[in-house]
Amino acid sequence: MWRDHLTEIIVFTFLFLLVSAMGFVAARWRAPKDMAHLDEWGLGGRNFGGWITWFLVGGDLYTAYTFVAVPALVFGAGAMGFFAVPYTIVIYPLVFLVLCRLWSVSHRHGFVTPADFVRARFDSPVLALLIAITGIVATMPYIALQLVGIEAVLKTMGVTGDNAIARHLPIIIAFAILAAYTYQSGLRAPALIAFVKDTLIYIVILVAVLYLPYKLGGWGEIFDKADAKFAASPNPGDGILLNANNQLQYVTLAFGSALALFLYPHSITGVLASRNRDVIKRNMSALPAYSLLLGLIALLGYMAIAANVKPLPGATQGSVDNNTVVPVLFDQQFPDWFAGVAYAAIGIGALVPAAIMSIAAANLFTRNIYKEYLKRDASPAQEANVSKITSLVVKVGAVACIVFLDPQFSIDLQLIGGVIILQTLPAVALGLYTRWFHRTALIVGWAAGLGMGMWMLYGIGNKVTGKKHFAGSAFPLEKFGFDTPKTIYVGIVAVLVNLAVAALVTLLLRLGKVAEGVDHTRSDDYFADEGDPRVTPGTEADADSAREPVA
Repeated sequence: MWRDHLTEIIVFTFLFLLVSAMGFVAARWRAPKDMAHLDEWGLGGRNFGGWITWFLVGGDLYTAYTFVAVPALVFGAGAMGFFAVPYTIVIYPLVFLVLCRLWSVSHRHGFVTPADFVRARFDSPVLALLIAITGIVATMPYIALQLVGIEAVLKTMGVTGDNAIARHLPIIIAFAILAAYTYQSGLRAPALIAFVKDTLIYIVILVAVLYLPYKLGGWGEIFDKADAKFAASPNPGDGILLNANNQLQYVTLAFGSALALFLYPHSITGVLASRNRDVIKRNMSALPAYSLLLGLIALLGYMAIAANVKPLPGATQGSVDNNTVVPVLFDQQFPDWFAGVAYAAIGIGALVPAAIMSIAAANLFTRNIYKEYLKRDASPAQEANVSKITSLVVKVGAVACIVFLDPQFSIDLQLIGGVIILQTLPAVALGLYTRWFHRTALIVGWAAGLGMGMWMLYGIGNKVTGKKHFAGSAFPLEKFGFDTPKTIYVGIVAVLVNLAVAALVTLLLRLGKVAEGVDHTRSDDYFADEGDPRVTPGTEADADSAREPVA
């Protein structure tokens, strides 16, 4: 009952309303003369410095769902759940090489989305459209997952109802407030709130890793109980250490996730809001500090085992909701007032990424669908207005997924989202270094990779839940004819097929001397910095770009 959690609810509500007020105030924080421009509303004026970018990008990547899902996976499967730690370490050296170039060419040409870059680089509105649609489709379930994180907290506090609408009313109200201040303040709202969100999370986790082991008998006791649980598990991949059954899945999942993370539109949005290249370089060096935090968050799964936490019932009869493991652990082990602070950290942790994701999806629709196909002469003010309205629609869609669908469906969609966003890697990430791939070949490769990924995901079942299709991202190698119980991450196979097909079709099209379009970027665009002049489409400078393509 909610009355048993009254203190937690009061603390949670107070902090939630506090950051909501900050969201509205953000409209006047570092405010420009005119917010009616995507550069201002959708990218915060492209003027965020080191600290703001660090909190914004960190708050964007390490979400509320990360807070509940990573420990839940460790709780259920053991060491496999730690895949998130190496991938958030590996990723930063990789994207250091890519994001500086993307920021520079976007700064020079005024690009707002990765599809803008692809449109200019490969002179292909169709390829840009596919990149935009892929980004929107991959982002939608990601937003819904933030609601899953909030829902786990609300369920633990007993804030539920007898029907779908009543049960989700607090989430609906929370996202209505989020929609209102995002509409008014744009990217400035999550940038300001990220300071509070990350501070709360750091406090909660540091207290948890110091206080809970002391209360539970020490780390030795915690690992012994976790080892005993997994020793009795029928799943050969479970355990506090990796084994021959899950090592390949672990490596490919970590590497595939690293390749995918900064292809998501919301990750790129946070980077493009930076003031200059040095801000990005410093952040790629400093953001691994969040990986230390993530490792500590993952350990909460073992603590929950040692504390004999029982997950709350799931949406379907007889099931359990492992996403409630961390909230229940906090409820059992922390004083009520601090549990309320911890719940607020998770709840606010959902608002920052959800706001950025909705803005990123809206920018993609506005620049690469609305302006490209519906109104080519749209003014900056019209673009900003369409993006604001689209961000509202995106949030409503995410809420609808949670209210009317099984939350597990949103989780499954996110698994699919990670696979499909990887299919933009050849055009976006490799396109920043080479234009060797033919634009038509990139489209064919995208389709081949997506088809391969969907076929593999469709063939993945789960004997425990009885689900026959789309039950995970670990594909059994025996279905490829190998005599082994090992599995591999679907996304890696799909993107390799994508690259192979794109390379082969490129060679065939070159032999046929098929036109490749005009590259509207040039070599110095990829090294432009703050203060360098911009290229305006249709000007002499733009024509010069077309005459000096990059290899």
